[in-house]
Amino acid sequence: MVATLTSPESISIENEKNPWLAAAARFEDAANRLNLDDGMRKVLGTSARELTVHIPVLLDDGRIEVFTGYRVQHSIARGPAKGGIRFAPDGTLDEVRALASWMTWKCAVVNIPFGGGKGGVICDPNILSDTELEKITRRYTAEIIDFIGPERDVPAPDVNTNEKVMAWIMDTYSMHARHTVTAIVTGKPMALGGSRGRPEATGRGCMMVILRALKLMNKRPEDTTVVVQGFGNVGGMASQLMSAVGFKIIALVEYDGAVYNPNGLDIAALQQHRKETGSITGFAGGEDMDKAEAMFLECDVLLPAATENVLTSQNAHRVRCQILCEGANGPTTPLADLVLADRKVFVIPDILANAGGVTVSYFEWVQDRQGFFWNEQLVNERLQEIMDESFDAIVEYARAHHVNNRIAAYMVALDRVAGAIKLRGIYA
Repeated sequence: MVATLTSPESISIENEKNPWLAAAARFEDAANRLNLDDGMRKVLGTSARELTVHIPVLLDDGRIEVFTGYRVQHSIARGPAKGGIRFAPDGTLDEVRALASWMTWKCAVVNIPFGGGKGGVICDPNILSDTELEKITRRYTAEIIDFIGPERDVPAPDVNTNEKVMAWIMDTYSMHARHTVTAIVTGKPMALGGSRGRPEATGRGCMMVILRALKLMNKRPEDTTVVVQGFGNVGGMASQLMSAVGFKIIALVEYDGAVYNPNGLDIAALQQHRKETGSITGFAGGEDMDKAEAMFLECDVLLPAATENVLTSQNAHRVRCQILCEGANGPTTPLADLVLADRKVFVIPDILANAGGVTVSYFEWVQDRQGFFWNEQLVNERLQEIMDESFDAIVEYARAHHVNNRIAAYMVALDRVAGAIKLRGIYA
């Protein structure tokens, strides 16, 4: 499907949260500035492959249910498609298309040799047993098995999937291949070829680019206040790592509430509290507050690290931060971008900010293919090098071309992917 290309200004409020239109708007803006010809726009604005599968599963109560799954490969021009698989009741093909295209640009921004892919199954893991989830995972893998492979498309965890799900995918693929294929997925358990440093990588990458931004502004972590939305793998890990180097995490926002302490939250104690109670609310080291209000506290850094579309044209004017670091995919709509630009917020866009995860996934893929594994220090050193170089390149590009950081990131990414396609030529 070809994107309905548009501009950020032309998106209506009614369509503001459509992820495919958001991806297309940013694509169009960057393509215009790069003067891409119509043919290249069609290639880059179209998914290379899209697969929809319907998965019959025998549930624990004896009923048969049919689940719908997707796998989209947006681009394979620079290498195998790379992207997560999510299990969610509200997933759509448009969402998967958008996320696949974002993966293309993300991999290009940090200059790793992958294209973009994404997958998902429409289901609610909260009402499914482990046995049912395993059946869904294995049947979904079997249905897309001709689509994926270490040289074709390498899935990874995403929303509501984890290393256990990746182990099931690896095993299913390996059973069909008749030999163990560890490089088919990343984000695996260490015992099955996972990489040291992978669980922390996305949160660590967010911290790295925030530190780089502070350096530009001559600020120190210990003088920096942070509000984090999301206390899962990305937000929780970023909070933990940032707190350890001196950042003052003044508020954490979750789906069921928010907790606030102007002197800084004890992140380790808060994690223990949630482990014991199942919620961040009621924490003795802070005060509960409305989650919608907590998002807009005055702070130096706002780190949305949960879901898409949390900042829109309806609330972006309430943002009170100097730096917005997008730990989640697509937390800011194109219309919200216009508001943030007027307010001169320094945005570290998602395709750069949360690229630490795919970067260390690349390291895992490399290690699996070599059969030689690195220690965590080496993983983190190489991640630091890539995140620093990528951040500096985007900021310099933005300055040189008089654009904001998001459009600079898209322009760099589009230019790299288009360059690869031009070098390869069009096969006919």
